Amino acid sequence: MTAAALERAQLLQVAEATWPAQTCLSDPPWILRQSPGGGKRVTAASTDQQVTKDDIKHAAARMVALGQPPLFSVLPGDETDTILVEIGYQPVDETWLYQCPIHALAERDIPPVTAFPIWPPLQLARDIWAAGGIGADRVAVMERAACDKTTILGRVNDRAGGVAYAGLHEGCVMVHALEILANQRRSGLARSLMIAAAQWGAARGARHIVLLVTKANIGANALYTRLGMTAQQGYHYRIRHQSEGHIP
Repeated sequence: MTAAALERAQLLQVAEATWPAQTCLSDPPWILRQSPGGGKRVTAASTDQQVTKDDIKHAAARMVALGQPPLFSVLPGDETDTILVEIGYQPVDETWLYQCPIHALAERDIPPVTAFPIWPPLQLARDIWAAGGIGADRVAVMERAACDKTTILGRVNDRAGGVAYAGLHEGCVMVHALEILANQRRSGLARSLMIAAAQWGAARGARHIVLLVTKANIGANALYTRLGMTAQQGYHYRIRHQSEGHIP
């Protein structure tokens, strides 16, 4: 690899910039996030400081007052994670961070007339996302990101079949919300979208392509491994009860 691997903290900063919460409230030692309907990543509380059980109870009460369930984003094995276990919070959505030098994908070929960088997202893209459960609230997360960004609309079998969102921050392209229509899966389109995202980023000087995926998403993990991307353990959430879904 010609580009040095990024540390987990750097990757998480890219995630914050390319998939931002609607509101971030500083309530030391916590950052509290609000984004109705935007998913766990933009509604979870997090901290990089030492906390007590009382700190956790305070954060939980604040989240309830804000109209959302207590949800914490934590790194595995850190002190906050340990205390949350002690007071009965359960893990959900173990998330992995993938990365590779952008040239490793950008230099690959894809079939012609397959992938198109477009911003703002076309209605076709919104419809594909909606079919996969990525609704207007999550599209709103993409729209408010202040970074350079694009959708990659994918075409296969003479029709639109997939879409991804990519944001650029400090030399990194992070891919989010990659969705392929059910009847177009196993067509190679997801691979093409990743390569097209890398090519879009490389043209803007990016050095890395990165993404987040839950451990439970077996198909996606297999794809990114085949592409030669390197995985490292990221974060998970802790809640009082297991939640539905696997969007990180």
